[in-house]
Amino acid sequence: MKKQLLFLIVIMLVISCGSIKKHNEQITKLHTVEDLRTDIDKVYNQLQKHHPKLYQYTTKQVLDFKFDSLKTSVTTPITSREFYKKLAPVVAHIKQGHISVGSVSKRYTKKERKELKKLKFEFYDLDFEYLDNKLWVVGTKGKDSTIIGSEVLKIDGEPTTNLVDLFKTRFASDGYNKTLHNRVVGRSFVSFYYKDKGYLDSLNIEFKQQDSLFAKTFRRILKDEKKTKSDSIAPVIPEILTKAEKDQNRLAAKKKRKEHRKRGFIASKKEYTRNFDFIGKDSTVAYMNIRSFTNGNYKKFYKESFATLDSLKTEHLILDLRDNGGGRIAEIDYLYSFLTDKNYKLVDASEVNSRLPYFKFLMSNTTPFIIKASTVVLSPLIIAQNLIKTKKKDGKIYYNFRFSKEKEPKALHYKRQLYVITNGNSFSASSLISTHLKANKRAVFIGEETGGAYNGCVAGIYKIYEMPSSKLKIRMGLMQIETPFKQAPDGYGIMPDVAIVPTLEDRKQHIDPELDWILNTINTNEKLVE
Repeated sequence: MKKQLLFLIVIMLVISCGSIKKHNEQITKLHTVEDLRTDIDKVYNQLQKHHPKLYQYTTKQVLDFKFDSLKTSVTTPITSREFYKKLAPVVAHIKQGHISVGSVSKRYTKKERKELKKLKFEFYDLDFEYLDNKLWVVGTKGKDSTIIGSEVLKIDGEPTTNLVDLFKTRFASDGYNKTLHNRVVGRSFVSFYYKDKGYLDSLNIEFKQQDSLFAKTFRRILKDEKKTKSDSIAPVIPEILTKAEKDQNRLAAKKKRKEHRKRGFIASKKEYTRNFDFIGKDSTVAYMNIRSFTNGNYKKFYKESFATLDSLKTEHLILDLRDNGGGRIAEIDYLYSFLTDKNYKLVDASEVNSRLPYFKFLMSNTTPFIIKASTVVLSPLIIAQNLIKTKKKDGKIYYNFRFSKEKEPKALHYKRQLYVITNGNSFSASSLISTHLKANKRAVFIGEETGGAYNGCVAGIYKIYEMPSSKLKIRMGLMQIETPFKQAPDGYGIMPDVAIVPTLEDRKQHIDPELDWILNTINTNEKLVE
C-alpha cells in the first residue's frame, strides 16, 4: 500500500513538473500570427456569447472594427506578454469595468517557490498614489521611510508620465468615467508594472523631493532572517501558567478572533475592512469606514454599530466608501436596510445571456477538474435551480435574485444626517448602494464621481476564459446588476454634491479635505443653531 502511494505521489510530481515546463514554454515562445488571430476570434466570441451588455457603451460596429484592426495589426510572431499589451487596450474599449485581461507569469516548481519565498523585491514595498498628474510614494513597508512624499520621475529611464498613460489604456471604468483611472493606476501601479515587464531583479528609480533630485536602486534581496539565539545567552524558560491564566488567555484569543471576523481583518495589511468610531469628545459625529464589502461577519458589525447609533441618538453619520472596490450584494443590501426608512428593492432582475448562468460559470475552461466533476454530478439540481430562477421577457432572459424582492428597513435604521464620501475607486457594489442613497436624496455626497456607473454594472458571477495559444485569461461578468433607478445620460457614476479632489499638498500635510469639509459644516451649523 505504501509503495502504491509513493508511486502515485511520484507520478503526480512528474505530471506537475511537466505541466509547469510546458506552461512556461508556451507563454515565452513566439506564437504564430495564425494562432494569435485565432485567440482574438475566440475571446471576442466568448464576450459576445456570455456578456449581456457588451455594446452598452461602445457600439457593435466600433467593437467589430477594433477587434478586426487588432487581428490586422498582428503581422509577426510575438510572445504572450507582448500579445497582452495589444489585446488589453482593445478590450478596455468595451468600457465595462468588470471585464479584465490578465497578463501571464512564469510558474515555479515547489523547490523554486521555496527559494523565492526567501527573497523580496524592495520595489513591491512601495505604495503609490496618482495625484495632480504625478505619481508619488505614499507609504512603504520597507525600512527607508525618507522616500515617502517623493514624486517618481523615471523608472529604469522611462518617464512615469508615459507609463501611467500607457497603463490607463489597459483597463476600463464603467462607461465614460475618468476618475477611476487616476485612483486605480496609482494604487495598483506595482501590479501594472509587473504585468508589463515581468520578473525583475532590480530597478533604478529617479525621485524628486521638494527641489532635490535623487535616484535609488531597488533590488531583490533576502528577507530579514529571525535572529538566532547565542550560545552565551541562557535559554528562556517558558512561563508556567495556572489553569485560570490559561483559560483567560483562551478567552482573550477567542474574543480577538471574533473581532477579526466581525470587522474583516486583513492580515497582510494589519487593518480592518470595517471600522466604526466617533469623532470628537462626544457621540455627536460617527464615522464608518468600509474598505470593501467582502470578508468577515458583516451582519454582527452593522447590527452592533447601528444599535449604538440609536441608543446614543447620534446626530451625524459619515459613511466613507473611498477606495471601496465593491463585493457582496448581500452586504450592501443589509447595510442599506439600516440607512433607509422606506420599503425598497435593492436590484432589478438581472439580464443574462443564458437560462443556465451558474452552469456556464462553473463549466469554464479555467475551472478546476474537481469542481467540473462535482458540477456534472450535481447538474440536475443546478440546472433546475437556474431554470426556476430565470425567465424570458420581451425576448431577453432575466435571473431573479432574492435581492430583487421588496424589503422593509430595519427597526433600528438610522434617521438622522448622513454624509457619504466617495472617490474614483468607489466601484461596483459601493456604487450600487450609492445609487440608492443618491436617488432617494438620503445623503450628502462629498468627494469625486464614483468609478462605478449609476445605472449599474455587469458582474454577479464571472466567467474566466483562457485563450488556447497565448494562455491569457479574460474575466467577464455574466449578470447585469441594476437598481430600479436610472439617470441620463448613461455611462457616468454617482456625482458628488460637493466636489473635492485631494491634492499632493493635502497628502504631504496629512490633511483629509473631504472629511474636514464635513466636520467644518457640522460645526458651523451647530454654531448657527446655538
